[in-house]
Formats: sequence, C-alpha cells, structure tokens
Amino acid sequence: MVNLVICSMLKSQLHIHAKEDYKDHIEYSAKKLIDRASSLNFEVLSFTFHDSLFYNEEIKNYAKEKGILLIPGIEKKIEGSHVLILGLEKLPEIRNLKDLEKIKDKALIIAPHPFYPRHYSLGKKLVNNIDLFHAIEFSFFYPKHFNLPNNKAKTMAKKYNKPLIGTSDVHDLRVLDCTYTLVDSKKDTTSFIAAVKKNKVQIVTAPLPLWKIIYTTLRIILRRRF
Repeated sequence: MVNLVICSMLKSQLHIHAKEDYKDHIEYSAKKLIDRASSLNFEVLSFTFHDSLFYNEEIKNYAKEKGILLIPGIEKKIEGSHVLILGLEKLPEIRNLKDLEKIKDKALIIAPHPFYPRHYSLGKKLVNNIDLFHAIEFSFFYPKHFNLPNNKAKTMAKKYNKPLIGTSDVHDLRVLDCTYTLVDSKKDTTSFIAAVKKNKVQIVTAPLPLWKIIYTTLRIILRRRF
C-alpha cells in the first residue's frame, strides 16, 4: 500500500525515540533526528520516549527553526502494555487503561503495534478498551509478503471507525521515512490533534527490504525490552 504524497498535507512522524530516551539504547540525538527529518521534509514530529516526556523550550525551538512542529508525546507503559499519548505537556497519574478517560478530550491516544507478538502490545486489551483510543498504529515493520499484524490493525480501525496512523517507531534514522502519516491540518498542535481525531489522515508506506527486517529484528532482540 503506497499512497501518493499530497503536498498540502502535513508530513508527520508520531512515534520516535532518540538518545535522550534513558530507557532505550540509541546513538543519535534528538537534534540529529530533527535535522534528518527536516532534510526529508517532515513538518510534524513527536518524541515518544518510554515513560518520560521529552519536551522543552530548547528542543521545541530547535524544531521550529527547522520548520517542524514538535508535539509533546510519550510511550507510556500501562497495565504492562504500551500506549502513545500525544499533546500534553504534563501527564496526570495514570495507573490503568481506564484512567485514560481523564485525558481523552485533551490528548491524542494511539494504540502502537497492537497486534505484533510482543509482550508489551495491547492485543485484546485494545479490543476491550477501544473507546479509550482515538487511533490505531500501522507499523513500518513488515516484509513484502507478510503483514498480518497490520492487517489486524486495519480491520480493527475499520470496524470501530478509528483513524489508522502510519509510523516507523523510530529507533534508527534509516527507517525515519519508511512509513509515516499525512495529516490535513493547520500547523498547530490543537488543530493537528483535532484533524487526526476526525480521520483527516493518509498513510504513506512501503514494505521493508529483507536487510532492514533482519537488522531491526536483531536490534529488538539485543535491546532491553520494555
């Protein structure tokens, strides 16, 4: 599934990790990622570090200088599963999935890689709590002839009328441009989140070549798991 790029839409990457993510093992810095994203004409980014919000004036202004809107984000572990929360500069205490109700109106809540065979994927928890999520992630990690986890995500999104958000769950700059989302929105956080919730989105994606599948798999195996 490869869609044509529509220039009036905002090229966005909403699931990103960098060196400053203390729970990960990454070589490149957030600024280096922003530089690379700028060279690829991205207009919206969100750093979604593990259980920590990386969003401050310095990094926000650095992104702005490069023509990029930086949206605050976090990949939070809730009930043992990962959840992407975007749009909040401060996060209230969230102990379980039901607590997402507290922030549902203000934040953008996305289910990342929900049906991939990882212990931190939501799986059935997404089905049981679908009303708490605004969107479902379509992951970059798939080869040409096998895309079962994403196909399940697509089916789920269609069944419950949820936007499908393409991301590259970036841990390596070489995959930054593999899968991303175009959003029909004004270039500010409030408008952007509203546009995603209204499903004004389009995925741009292509299967990974075999070497990237092998390389990424090895990184997942060798990296600490969360």
